[in-house]
Amino acid sequence: MSGFFAVASKNDCVFDLFFGTDYHSHLGTKRGGMAVYGESGFQRAIHNIENSPFRTKFERDVTEMHGPLGIGCISDSEPQPLLVRSHLGNFAITTVGRINNADELIASSLDKKSTHFLEMSGGDVNPTELTAALISKKDSIKEGLEYVQSVIDGSLSVIVLTPDGIYVSRDRFGRTPAFIGKKSDAFCVSFESFAYLNLEYSDFKELGAGEIDFVTPDGVTVLSEPKKEMRICTFLWTYYGYPAACYEGVNVEKMRCRCGAKLADADKNLSSDSVAGVPDSGTAVAIGYSNRSGIPFSRPFIKYTPTWPRSFMPVNQNRRDLIARMKLIPVDTLIRDKKLVLIDDSLVRGTQMRETTDFLYRSGAKEVHVRLSCPPVLFACKYLNFSRSTSDMDLITRRVIARLEGEKAQEKLHLYSDPSTDEYKNMVEEIRKELKFTSLNYLSLDDTLSAVGCDKNKLCTYCWNGKE
Repeated sequence: MSGFFAVASKNDCVFDLFFGTDYHSHLGTKRGGMAVYGESGFQRAIHNIENSPFRTKFERDVTEMHGPLGIGCISDSEPQPLLVRSHLGNFAITTVGRINNADELIASSLDKKSTHFLEMSGGDVNPTELTAALISKKDSIKEGLEYVQSVIDGSLSVIVLTPDGIYVSRDRFGRTPAFIGKKSDAFCVSFESFAYLNLEYSDFKELGAGEIDFVTPDGVTVLSEPKKEMRICTFLWTYYGYPAACYEGVNVEKMRCRCGAKLADADKNLSSDSVAGVPDSGTAVAIGYSNRSGIPFSRPFIKYTPTWPRSFMPVNQNRRDLIARMKLIPVDTLIRDKKLVLIDDSLVRGTQMRETTDFLYRSGAKEVHVRLSCPPVLFACKYLNFSRSTSDMDLITRRVIARLEGEKAQEKLHLYSDPSTDEYKNMVEEIRKELKFTSLNYLSLDDTLSAVGCDKNKLCTYCWNGKE
């Protein structure tokens, strides 16, 4: 995942740009970048943020960059924003999303013998550079952005900074959000709805699916009207979204609390000493569970954050596992000889939850009942890269199904997404035994969608049922 922020101001924008971008640090862990346009033209800074927060890497840049227009990003993958010179003029560009048919689009561009691409480490082409090349095939940036949305397979939101203003294009099916905020002398563009509030912006609008707007310090112009069809990622509420964020008018924290209440409704006969959430996205779910069930909420372990980065940051799985273990500090009196309900947002590979459960048993827990605030993840996301899974077989569900079904696994997947079937129950029990949980329950898809509260036809559920 990645996040973006942009500012078009009548005054210098860099202060707002710096802090607005920093508020997206939960969405990416690899690189941060800012680009500004002012009297001296374009200025850009990109830094590696794997081992240090965005703020510490850009403190010097904030004092050296100046201009009324700027864009910033937090990225989990490629370096951006990029600076581009084309027949459309000079511009800076940043993107959020995933291009599944990149090889095809690159080959098509190279066949024209009118462009080339720089290779990143590993031989890949930066998808943001590819997007810039696609935009430059047309006679205007607006036409180029429409072309991008028409030819890519996947999901891509784009921000383009020009000397005249900022273009923002929300992805074709609105799988990721895009907001515009307003104050007396500026407008901003943001992935997260909360990122501009402390900067004294108020809500101006939320772009619709496929909408393209042009933003200047004086106003916002709609260049391409939103499309009727939407498929916003439901996993934004489940995991990626910050608690203060809202998407389509639904607050993340409130949605997670509703998930917890629904999990508790299915656990009326469960006896437990306390309920705890895996920090951070499981915390609100645990509070909702506690409020509904009457089981006390507790924090039997504390996440030590002053020096440890997030556990999903390193590419190497062994390093991620080590960090996941090292940053959890047990509270002995809340664990020893206790029956615990442990709630997390999801179970993807299963490695981290196995480590957390082992950690609780080693610390003296009598029972650990695991509850997940979404259905079993059966398909690796092909739109937003919400996990690092490169294959469906990275998922614990698919590995278990393969063991149970052998060569018939693929054709029987639909049975494993239906909680009323014996196949689903067998899968859950196999996962429980493998990870050594006392018991295991997932929230159903119907309850997950109900907790969001939006029109179900507007929500993407691909990772759970394979339906686009």
